[in-house]
Amino acid sequence: MQFIDLAQQQKRIRANLEKRIQAVLDHGQYIMGPEVLSLEHTLGEYVGVEHALACASGTDALLLALMAYGVGPGDVIFTTPFTFMATAEVIALLRAVPVFVDIDPVTFNMDPVQLEKAIHALRRRDSTTHPLPEGLLGEATEARGIMPVDLFGLPADYGPILALAESHDLFVIEDAAQSFGGERNGKKACGLAHIGCTSFFPAKPLGAYGDGGMCFTRDSGLQDTMLSLRIHGQGNNKYENLRIGINGRLDTLQAAILLEKFAIFPDELERRQEVAQRYREMLRAGGVRVAVPEVPPGYTSAWAQYSVLAPDAQSRETFLAALRAGGIPSAIYYPTPLHLQPAYRFLGYSSGDFPVSEDCAGRIFSLPMHPYLTREQQEQITAVLCSVKVP
Repeated sequence: MQFIDLAQQQKRIRANLEKRIQAVLDHGQYIMGPEVLSLEHTLGEYVGVEHALACASGTDALLLALMAYGVGPGDVIFTTPFTFMATAEVIALLRAVPVFVDIDPVTFNMDPVQLEKAIHALRRRDSTTHPLPEGLLGEATEARGIMPVDLFGLPADYGPILALAESHDLFVIEDAAQSFGGERNGKKACGLAHIGCTSFFPAKPLGAYGDGGMCFTRDSGLQDTMLSLRIHGQGNNKYENLRIGINGRLDTLQAAILLEKFAIFPDELERRQEVAQRYREMLRAGGVRVAVPEVPPGYTSAWAQYSVLAPDAQSRETFLAALRAGGIPSAIYYPTPLHLQPAYRFLGYSSGDFPVSEDCAGRIFSLPMHPYLTREQQEQITAVLCSVKVP
């Protein structure tokens, strides 16, 4: 059994995939070939925004978005500690300051109530009401933006987040690395904030056969800036450089692969919904002692992962051991919140600062999730979990 079955997907599209790749080999435009522009147009139309910009990775997408806003030293960006390293990493790379905000215990996404507390605490320089990275918040420090994460495929609660952003003159960048295909109130993920950023890492709901990413925006000014930043800050030609940029282009071969994968993406997304619903029904019917993920009314998850919560850390280890013994792969996303990672020690956060994130990190684990997971395989997974006796 595979945690994510890319081989089954490839078998389904192999013939057309080879034609796409052959077309690139024939025209030989390996950098910024026609498939890149086609992918940008196709995915931008799907998300419902005017501008889409393909880039080399999801990390580069976040970096380009921050650079487009001119983020640098002294700027504060609010984000979540319960995410992959890259989210806060791009903030730190620009020598800006990540200020973490705890998550909602049900959705695992940024809690707007805690966000408001963090904004007010920063304005007052008062860490008694919300944890702040002491020592990095001098007089020159200014709140600039918010970067929520659509964790496991479920969009964050952008209604109150955008309202807070507007009232405090902040921009919002949607880290939609896991949520392409998800929705909030009929609007697609990647189009829920001022800039949306996704990843095409192979394990994502829409994944390439290598790294890749994309930025989405309705703002033509931001798009023009990101177009320049993506290729070394270029101007009218590659030997005119208007600003310091990066080498952030998406390979043409990856764009071709993504175009073919996108042809079946809507069907795969429906299959993911079916797999998630079966998990929910089977785990509850089996009385398995885990909390299944909840999708709030008006939302659709892209189900990048199917993550459940054990009663406690010891129970999680018991569940994981049983899965290993049964030959069933599993994973933990994420075992250590970012504020407790050695790389972010310079922020000065401590254990206990973000209790919901820490509690979830100690209990969460993910089950196999992909469009080709069969009912029989899910019955096997459920049977193993049912055999585990926890208090």
